[in-house]
Amino acid sequence: MKQESAVLNGRQRFPRSHEQVADELRARIRSGVLRPGQRMPTQAKLAEEFGVERGTVRQALRILQSEHLLTNVSKGSPATVASETGDPPTSGPTLPPQPTAVALGPRVAAAFAAAHVEIDALCLTSTSLTAALGEPLRQIHAGRLRPAKIDVRVLLPSRDIDLAFPTPVDASDAGRLQRTWLAHRNAQGQVLRHNLLALRSTHGIDVHVIFRALPFTPPVKLYLLNGTEALFAYYTLSRRQERDAEDGQLEIYDAQGSRSMLFGFEAGAGVRDTSFVEQSHLWFNSLWETISSDLALTQ
Repeated sequence: MKQESAVLNGRQRFPRSHEQVADELRARIRSGVLRPGQRMPTQAKLAEEFGVERGTVRQALRILQSEHLLTNVSKGSPATVASETGDPPTSGPTLPPQPTAVALGPRVAAAFAAAHVEIDALCLTSTSLTAALGEPLRQIHAGRLRPAKIDVRVLLPSRDIDLAFPTPVDASDAGRLQRTWLAHRNAQGQVLRHNLLALRSTHGIDVHVIFRALPFTPPVKLYLLNGTEALFAYYTLSRRQERDAEDGQLEIYDAQGSRSMLFGFEAGAGVRDTSFVEQSHLWFNSLWETISSDLALTQ
């Protein structure tokens, strides 16, 4: 679980994690804001921009270096955007799994090339999906993408359940952690919904965004794109420290969703992939139409 990184209607934001900083810088590289061969801003400037410590920036830059998007990452001179940052194929039976932060954005952006965009997501907080929508939204505002209709459905854990994770190592911290997770879930969902619904007035796009609550903690994340792709990842737990909404430290067991390895399946890419996409839609729809309930993104 990560802290809220976006500002909505002037609300206070929490410090960003190194994964969130990496997500934003990755989006800038892939969108061409940061060009191949260009030197990055200094770590001090990035730390000031994101409101984090330099160590957080260094961790983010090392992630991007491991993905071959940056070179010359060190404590000294600024890093450089790698000369070649082309995306490998991102679906089909020959694709190796990739971290969600790497694979999801390009697939969501590709989905927005359709006249009718359909995205179904089952996840813990919608953080990765919110980040992945950044690039197609920029492309729409720049006039390079023009979908006529966007339908997004998101299944998230209910606020009324005892989460399997994130969970505190010390049971006495359960209340604090629940409040922190809920604030983050709601903030990310509000940003996602606000950014998409704004397209109605700015571009005349027919947009519908619906959230529903699950009575359990999903052990996996699933993204279904335009009825033809299924992207699937396991949430893998680890023990770590987390800053909570009350500005304290919590020792927790949690999954870092942006690092979850995403497996891609594409309808028409063979019997295995086609069957997985079909069954994933059946599973999602069965949850949506039976045991899920209305979800209000409020406290």
